[in-house]
Amino acid sequence: MNDHVSPRPRSPRGSGDQLAEEIISATTDLLIESGSEEKVSIRAVAGRVGVTPPSIYLHFEDKEALLDAVCARFFEQFDEVMMRASEGIDDLFDRGLAQGLAYVRFAIDSAVMYRITFARVTPPGEPTLTDEVLLSSAFVHFSDTVEEMMDQGLIPRADTVQTVLTLWATAHGLASLMIAKPGLPWGEGYELAESALRAVCNGLGQE
Repeated sequence: MNDHVSPRPRSPRGSGDQLAEEIISATTDLLIESGSEEKVSIRAVAGRVGVTPPSIYLHFEDKEALLDAVCARFFEQFDEVMMRASEGIDDLFDRGLAQGLAYVRFAIDSAVMYRITFARVTPPGEPTLTDEVLLSSAFVHFSDTVEEMMDQGLIPRADTVQTVLTLWATAHGLASLMIAKPGLPWGEGYELAESALRAVCNGLGQE
């Protein structure tokens, strides 16, 4: 990996946020290319962006903080994909299914970042920026769909968080298996994933 820092034009005033975005983008690219956070250094990120390592530390306290920001941005994109997939779908079961399938598709299409993001363990009682973004975006939106299902009597009234975790665990398990074992007979496209998600949704409605 070439850590050489290419000259970068002096940034104009007020461009700190732009540089931070470039740093996050460059880190994401390096993670995807290397497949491992251990192989990505602050020096390598600085070289990719065209700044010196101290410039990185002006925006991120250390590599851990930078990786946290990268994973948080990944979850923001995750949320956007899930929301787009369910736009205009009035049937709540179909909306929930669309969100679940979008989750699986995006995970597989972004397999490296998905694996890295979920491999990061949250210390007990110490939520990270990544956790905060997840719990304020995709988790909330999926919870809204579940709440609407309960309000309309499509699934029994129960603890919303527990229900969301059940559905999330199903989608996460499917995505993780399909990424780790692509050679298994998953069927054409996402048929097996859709069938599994639909079975869980139908099961909730029959409780």
